[in-house]
Amino acid sequence: MMSAVFQSPFLPIAIGFFGLGTNYFVWGGQTLFAYPKMSHDVDKTMALWGIFMGGFMQFITGVYLMVGLSWFPVYTAKAPLYMAALAFTAYGVHWFAVSWRRYVGASSDVEGWMAIPFALISILGMLVFFQASDEPVAILFLILSLIYLFEIPTRLVGVGWVRGGRMVGFWQFLGAIWLMYLTYGVVCDTALAQHWWI
Repeated sequence: MMSAVFQSPFLPIAIGFFGLGTNYFVWGGQTLFAYPKMSHDVDKTMALWGIFMGGFMQFITGVYLMVGLSWFPVYTAKAPLYMAALAFTAYGVHWFAVSWRRYVGASSDVEGWMAIPFALISILGMLVFFQASDEPVAILFLILSLIYLFEIPTRLVGVGWVRGGRMVGFWQFLGAIWLMYLTYGVVCDTALAQHWWI
């Protein structure tokens, strides 16, 4: 009885998709195209985008989903949404940490170790969403997996940061485009009852 009252079709996932997509355009675009040129001021500005778009918008989405799945019976599609809640929350906190590190100018050397568990959670998300027959979100997790799998050797083995960094930037930029598609799809499906491939 209680669950019927609180069921909602309004998932907050477009918030997380848009936040990460914007962040990947900023970080991936700068890395891939080397514009604007790297400087202390550019580093700080990019960090702010990371904190608020990549960090806050994903974190709030993850918490919103987890509360809707656990405290209140708000959502019915629990299995894939549980993975989404885990991922949005973890990636949000990740972007808080990475961006704050960049803002204060701390070392990025340990981020190769960070990339290992984030590659693993990305692969987990890909497996969950492919098994749930949600290919568009599984493709997003595939792109996320590639970002972190390229970041591991770039940071840990010293595979030239320019070459390796550009590959990370490439996958981030491609991910940004895909995230904007997902944002449009979720909003148009929810607000206009359209049926995008999402």
